[in-house]
Amino acid sequence: QVQIVESGGGLAQPGGSLKLSCRADRSADRGEIRNMGWYRQAPGKQRELVALIGAISRSTTINAAVKGRFTISIDNAKNMAYLQMDSLKPEDTGVYLCYANVDGTLYWGRETQVTVSS
Repeated sequence: QVQIVESGGGLAQPGGSLKLSCRADRSADRGEIRNMGWYRQAPGKQRELVALIGAISRSTTINAAVKGRFTISIDNAKNMAYLQMDSLKPEDTGVYLCYANVDGTLYWGRETQVTVSS
């Protein structure tokens, strides 16, 4: 059993910051986390990758639209990933979904609303 628990999100003004956290709760026999990350979906748009990070390599893939503003990190000891979102823009508004890749299977958290508005 793997359960993804998200926290964070909410409302921020343009130029502000928010932080998303994501924890992969799993039993020890449920495999290894390969990477974690977030997707987002804005109203009327397709879901897109925001950022992902390798659990061992710590290598990251960052959407060009958020590069330089969003930072993803991982704490393997806690099975947690973090998405620090700075210099937020209205176009960052949407639902954000965290996932964990456990031995090739993706497990998803619930939708977290992020709204950037003045």
